[in-house]
Amino acid sequence: MAAVTFKGNPVSISGNLPVVGSRAPAFVLVKGDLSDARLADFAGKTVVLSIFPSIDTPVCAASVRRFNEAVGAKANTVVLCVSADLPFAQGRFCAAEGLKHVVPLSAFRNPEFGTAYGVTVTAGPLRGLFSRAVLVISPAGTVTYAEQVPDIAQEPDYAAALRALA
Repeated sequence: MAAVTFKGNPVSISGNLPVVGSRAPAFVLVKGDLSDARLADFAGKTVVLSIFPSIDTPVCAASVRRFNEAVGAKANTVVLCVSADLPFAQGRFCAAEGLKHVVPLSAFRNPEFGTAYGVTVTAGPLRGLFSRAVLVISPAGTVTYAEQVPDIAQEPDYAAALRALA
């Protein structure tokens, strides 16, 4: 299990991120219209998985905005913003912010996503939410970049994630 903190306090999470070079675990998440979205739906594209606890926090919101701006319009690339938030909350945020280059996806019906990706917080006040992580998945489905952000209250290393897209 990765060492993760929240504002300096240790947080237990469900495991470890998939390692670079491994096949990204398949998943089913929920889109804003309540239909399913699968990793396979994005085959042939570079996928940026931006995983976070809740869109309703300043750091998570900043992360979604940043990826929308930096990656969203990049050819053959899709940014999937994944949290346990309800799809309605995710949709309201993206609409209010005018974010058109990210795809918000909810794990509210599919908590196994957090286990497969090693990001579910297993104890404490954030139990059931996700830690902050970023993965880049190649068009062939291989993990080419993985960052488990050491403190959930910190933003990810955007520069490193963007370099992984080159």
